[in-house]
Amino acid sequence: MDIRKIKKLIELLEESNLTEIEIVEGEESVRLIREGMPQTMAMSAPPQVVAQVPAAATEAVAETMAVDDEDKVPEGEPVLAPMVGTFYAASGPEAEPFVKLGQTVGVGDTLCIIEAMKMFNQIESDISGTVVAILAENGQPVEYDEPLFVIR
Repeated sequence: MDIRKIKKLIELLEESNLTEIEIVEGEESVRLIREGMPQTMAMSAPPQVVAQVPAAATEAVAETMAVDDEDKVPEGEPVLAPMVGTFYAASGPEAEPFVKLGQTVGVGDTLCIIEAMKMFNQIESDISGTVVAILAENGQPVEYDEPLFVIR
């Protein structure tokens, strides 16, 4: 596996609130785990490379997450990220966002795009209602099952 790809994965891990990233290419795999997090090693494909992010990076992410977001999230149905990737609120930098606060959406309406491994995946609403919260920031990494929107 190319060392540049590994360095890029380390940067992604440092910039996000992810605790672990694992990439498999053919018989090679790379698993990056934040230091101080519980580790479960269930690797089978050699060769393996495990890199740990310094505690300082983990602490910096923890400080930015210190705000209690639970009090700010309104009641409603959360729309969760179906994958790890980068959140985009619009189809392009100059385009209008797919949804805005207070907008009514129906089942199947596009809410956002998540870029994962150079693939742009449209995330559609599973329910009808009004968008009462947009929890993800444009261009920022999101984790699997991370709340993106709240619809009531």
